[in-house]
Amino acid sequence: MGYLENYDSWKTSDELTEKERARLLAMTDEEKKECFWAPLEFGTAGMRGVIDLGVNRMNRFTVGRATKGLADYITSLGEAAMKRGVVIARDTRRKSDEFAVLTAKILAGCGIRAYLYEDVRPVPMCSFAVRALGAEAGVMITASHNPKIYNGYKVYGPDGAQMSPESTDKVVGYISKTPYFGIKKIDADFDAESVKGLDGVEVAPLVTVIGGGVDADYFAAVESLGLSPDAVKEFGGKVRIVYTPVHGTGHMPVTKVLAHMGINVTVVPEQALPDTEFSTVRVPNPEEADTLALGVKLADEIKSDVVIGTDPDADRMGVAIRDDKGKFVLLNGNQIGSLMTEYILRRRKENGTLPSNGAIVKTIVTTELARKIAESYGVATFDVLTGFKFIGEKIKEWEATGEYVYLFGFEESYGSLVGTHARDKDAVAAAMIFAEMICYYDSVHASLWQVLQDLYAKHGYYCERSTSVAFGGVDGMDRMRAIMQKLRGASFDDICGSRVLASDDLVSGVRKNADGSTQKIELPSSNALKLHLAGGDWICARPSGTEPKLKFYTAASASSSESASARAEGYLAFMKKFAE
Repeated sequence: MGYLENYDSWKTSDELTEKERARLLAMTDEEKKECFWAPLEFGTAGMRGVIDLGVNRMNRFTVGRATKGLADYITSLGEAAMKRGVVIARDTRRKSDEFAVLTAKILAGCGIRAYLYEDVRPVPMCSFAVRALGAEAGVMITASHNPKIYNGYKVYGPDGAQMSPESTDKVVGYISKTPYFGIKKIDADFDAESVKGLDGVEVAPLVTVIGGGVDADYFAAVESLGLSPDAVKEFGGKVRIVYTPVHGTGHMPVTKVLAHMGINVTVVPEQALPDTEFSTVRVPNPEEADTLALGVKLADEIKSDVVIGTDPDADRMGVAIRDDKGKFVLLNGNQIGSLMTEYILRRRKENGTLPSNGAIVKTIVTTELARKIAESYGVATFDVLTGFKFIGEKIKEWEATGEYVYLFGFEESYGSLVGTHARDKDAVAAAMIFAEMICYYDSVHASLWQVLQDLYAKHGYYCERSTSVAFGGVDGMDRMRAIMQKLRGASFDDICGSRVLASDDLVSGVRKNADGSTQKIELPSSNALKLHLAGGDWICARPSGTEPKLKFYTAASASSSESASARAEGYLAFMKKFAE
């Protein structure tokens, strides 16, 4: 159907409230086109979109349809899978409460057990609970670090990682056969407010509220990851760490873990409580300097040297530290991950717990500095596609084969996972390790800034840059596809004076070398193109898996930060101009 046919079918539905009907009737023709031109895409990262009415928006009807598709998939697996059930968590966004409760009621209406968290919880606690409860799947209502007008629906498999592409394809098949209206759900009067504070209580047939019991197991798992208990004991009460949850789900778990360890932390008061409007920030993204501005202000007041922030669903962590001049500097995801890699491997070696077959995992667009650090400790490095589910897959693989021991995994977009208690990004565990790391370096009289500079001096200066080009509107996806096709068809000899040695087409799985030879790439198919340049530099282009954006990544290494930065910036400018 065209967008007007879709619009008319919604406008006449008797399931609309008067407010919803009024919203539809008030839509301009352009809004009708934007909201109804095509169904919101459901991929391996679930679905994410602007909150509004329409097939291309996040609302109770698109959430209901997705849930029914998931329910039909689980039903197809048999009665045992239905009994294992689905864990449901939510962040602090607009409509998250409503969507979570709706998901529970629809699953129960399909005869599937639903485990609904009693209040907001972050991504890692949802991932942990799926495995802890032996559930068949998990649903996280979140749009991560996106602006307040967004929400999303993320689905996990039984291993606690984001659902595999194979299972996702089956879910999508069921969703495509599901209408937006007439979806059955149980008739029960519980809501998000009435379940708060409950734990282990069945509030309706097949709907069990979970909370403190699962939380306690998660906290025990996270705290067991500590590597420097002596340093924490000596310096935990002396350090001054400023933390902001940016109105999100991180407040309770981060402060609880740090308090239990005895690490001093001061929470930014203006950003401590949940706020669907994220009213103190432009966007709730701790990657952005202005998002951490209140934290930096507080840090200056209390003489703190570090500010830690987590995004609304607490799967990403941003950090600001003081440089050698005492000025706060925002670290990027590659720097945070590299510091954590060095700390984890250093302490493992010092503690005598570094395995001979240890390995770290990073994505193909993440810094090569991590590989250099790992090599210096005799640890292997594995590259995977962008998307934390692929890091989760490595953990699962090595647990089965014993070939490697997982030590750490991270991606340039500020997500990491210490330990194997969860199978998605965990900013709670990251904040704990980072706070512990501060205590440790205090014990050996070193600053984080100096540690970072020492890594550059030892391994070379690595600089990475990235940007996203948004493609809104009905033809946005077509324009992105055309640019990716243009890139694949182009012949690059050199870029900004650096010779192109090879190009990896992740769709075909073939690397084309400059001499004309080819070789197979041992990675799953993905819509990405990576160019390998002289000296280890690289460029990558790929469409976002959750948003209508084309992402460009560049990386360069040199003997000086100025030279590495100039090359990385040059590559980025070239790619942006090429895509115009």
